[in-house]
Amino acid sequence: MFKRRKNRGDEAVPDRGKREEFEASVLPHLGAAYNLARWLTRNDHDAQDVVQESCLRAYKFFGGFRGGDGRFWFLTIVRNTCYTWIQQNRPRELVDSLDAAANVQSDAPGPEAEFIKSADRNLVTKALEELPLEFREILVLREMEGMSYKEISDISGIPMGTVMSRLARARKRLQESLTLKSVMETK
Repeated sequence: MFKRRKNRGDEAVPDRGKREEFEASVLPHLGAAYNLARWLTRNDHDAQDVVQESCLRAYKFFGGFRGGDGRFWFLTIVRNTCYTWIQQNRPRELVDSLDAAANVQSDAPGPEAEFIKSADRNLVTKALEELPLEFREILVLREMEGMSYKEISDISGIPMGTVMSRLARARKRLQESLTLKSVMETK
C-alpha cells in the first residue's frame, strides 16, 4: 500500500562487490574503532558492543559512502554511536564539566625503571579515564590515533579552534591529575 522512500545512503550493501568494498574500507580500522570506543565508554564490553553496533550502522549505510577515507568515515560513525550509547546508558557523563587532567612521566634509571614505567602507565590510564568525555575523546583521537586537528574537527563536529583548546585543557588537566597522584603516592 505505502511505498517507503529510501533516503540517500539508506540502502543495505547490495552485492558481493559492494560487500568486499565495505570490508576493505571499514575492517582495517576495527582496532582504531575499538580504541576510541574503549576510551569513550571506559569499559571493554561496552566498547565491543559499540563497535559492533557501529559496524552494523556502517554496513547499513554503506550505500551512502562516497569513497575517500574509510577510517575517517568509520570513526565518525563510532564516535556518534558512542555518544548515543552514553546518552542512553550514562547521561550524567555528558553533563560533567569540561575541565581537567595532565600527563607527567617518570624516567627513573636503574633496575626499577620497568616497574616505575608500568606504574606510570597505570597512573596515566587511570587519570585519562577520569577525564570528562570531551577531553578523553580529543586526547585519544590526537595522541593515540594520530589524527590531525582538522580530522578531529570533522569527526567531532566542532570547530578546529575548539579542538585545539580542548586538547590543551585536556593535557593540562591530565598533567595536574598525574602530578597530584604522584605526590599522593610518595606520601
